[in-house]
Amino acid sequence: MSANKKVPVRRCVGCQEMKGKKEMIRVIRTKEGEFLLDATGKKNGRGAYICPSGECLKKAIRNKGLERSFKQPIPAEVYEALEKEMGLLGSE
Repeated sequence: MSANKKVPVRRCVGCQEMKGKKEMIRVIRTKEGEFLLDATGKKNGRGAYICPSGECLKKAIRNKGLERSFKQPIPAEVYEALEKEMGLLGSE
């Protein structure tokens, strides 16, 4: 039997590249309409993924990638939280 496990891949809303799910940051919208960063990848809610780089975040803001994924405007606080998270990861 093959021991190779299939790695789940997701598309970044910034650069549009397919990457491993674990390499990316998940942004979710809960049923209440609240936006959260999901480090575990297990929280309930509609999710979109973004690479942990400042350049991808800028592209996502410019091309409204998150807004298209969630089909609604994204509050500035969500983008600020993403910037802080990426700052903590040191991937600017």
